[in-house]
Amino acid sequence: MSWSDVQVIGVLREVKADERRVALTPDGARALASDGRTVVVETAAGEGAGFSDDEYRAAGADIAVSSREVADRAGLLLHVKEPQTSEFDLFGPHHTLFTYLHLAAAPEVVAALTASGCRAIAYESVEVDRVYPLLAPMSAVAGRLAAQSAATYLEARNGGRGVLFGGIADVPPARVLVIGAGVSGRHAAAVAAAMGAEVIVADLDETRAQAVARDIGGNTRGIASGPRVIDELAPTCDVIIGAVLLPGRAAPTVITSTTLASMPRGSVIIDIAIDQGGCVEGVRSTTHQDPIRDMGHVRVSATPNMPAAVPRTATAALTAATLPYVRALAAGWPSAIARHPELVGAVNVEGGRVVHPEVGAALGL
Repeated sequence: MSWSDVQVIGVLREVKADERRVALTPDGARALASDGRTVVVETAAGEGAGFSDDEYRAAGADIAVSSREVADRAGLLLHVKEPQTSEFDLFGPHHTLFTYLHLAAAPEVVAALTASGCRAIAYESVEVDRVYPLLAPMSAVAGRLAAQSAATYLEARNGGRGVLFGGIADVPPARVLVIGAGVSGRHAAAVAAAMGAEVIVADLDETRAQAVARDIGGNTRGIASGPRVIDELAPTCDVIIGAVLLPGRAAPTVITSTTLASMPRGSVIIDIAIDQGGCVEGVRSTTHQDPIRDMGHVRVSATPNMPAAVPRTATAALTAATLPYVRALAAGWPSAIARHPELVGAVNVEGGRVVHPEVGAALGL
């Protein structure tokens, strides 16, 4: 790919069901235009997040009538979610795709990307000192939404136990178990605690779980996680939020069918890990239109693109995180990896093959 190719940056409209985010705000487009780059935005790409074509035009972007036009003009393609079946023929060897991929749970996307010959860089694989700066903002949004949603689903009108998250005088609050003390777990625990719930944060790293609980304060405690601990706590919990992450790999099953069956009738599980296959045994994805279903007597929500529920906030946060990398990529690959060497490890697919070792291992390649 030549340097001139990637100077043209394309923003594709999301076609995944219920996805309202867009990969770049008009302000982000303005910043790239000020660098001398050409930005091509597919028409209506920003509508779900409240950004009009006219706002992108005013920021200096061109508006394309179709995704094909974007792909034909641009070398660097920005997306939010993994390509959908209708988009598989957009990509070629001259393209760099920069998006969330979560390929460990998407073998059909892997097949399409390898066949295309493109370079696919995953937001979630960018790692700096064991921190994932492009995953973190969406994890934070998902964690906060998980706690908010759980409080609503726990209401009797939604089939829940009829327990108030924060309780009232002389009546105990809901008990919430958050499995995973990473970014999404931390934010889920913080919101649940702020609403007055009793919160237990469980993580394989007990020190990290205790640090999160200490930072949050209130009625929050941190403990070491493990199958026995989860099995013992599950029958006492009103809500379990699964917030586990194994970067580049499928999520581990931490809530078994036996664990689920032991929970109280009308209790709620939010599976944030569904983007990577889910952490609840037998779970199937839900949607924004139909976000929760019964698994036995427990209400389970497993919506893959949770931040799409708040697309304006999520898009602004995503652009703030990705823009430095987009600017670097637009200057060409050698310059980009000199400035951000972490991009090398974020390449999932290149030259017709999977090059990320953990993704390859997860897919048995």
